Amino acid sequence: MLKKQLAFSSQNNPQPYAISLNGIDALRKREGVRTHAYRDSAGKLTIGVGHLLTPWERLTGTIKINGYTVKWRKGIDHYDVTMLMRQDLTRFENAVNQLVTVPLNQNQYDALVSFCFNIGIRRFKRSTLLRKLNHGLYNDVPHEMRRWRKARGHVIQGLVNRRESEVKQWEKK
Repeated sequence: MLKKQLAFSSQNNPQPYAISLNGIDALRKREGVRTHAYRDSAGKLTIGVGHLLTPWERLTGTIKINGYTVKWRKGIDHYDVTMLMRQDLTRFENAVNQLVTVPLNQNQYDALVSFCFNIGIRRFKRSTLLRKLNHGLYNDVPHEMRRWRKARGHVIQGLVNRRESEVKQWEKK
């Protein structure tokens, strides 16, 4: 299920990128792992590894994980946390695969999935970072990542730290 592989441009390779085990470990450290619901730095109700609870999930007190209904109000177990994270990650892996048109190495890909996971697909799609990257301006990516450090209009130290971690991952050979 989780595999390490070299990443190549989705435009030139029929096999899409997949986040590596190192990428998953880094994402879990950045997001934290919570078995009970909490409010994130933007005040949104969250559970697991950064899973934002949808209005329907909040209303019903349940989450669909791989076709199964799981009650979350009293917490979820670590297996469900992992399965929910994998389910959520698929959307962000697909988005990065579809939106990035230049070749990436595995660390660059993993950093972008983490970044997209945090800011959301819509924001990633509209970002200057993506525009510059798709023009081959790889060296501009760290600066563009660092710009995304605010929640509710305020610089959040946790986001500053996360961006530095993502930049370090991006720049790793």
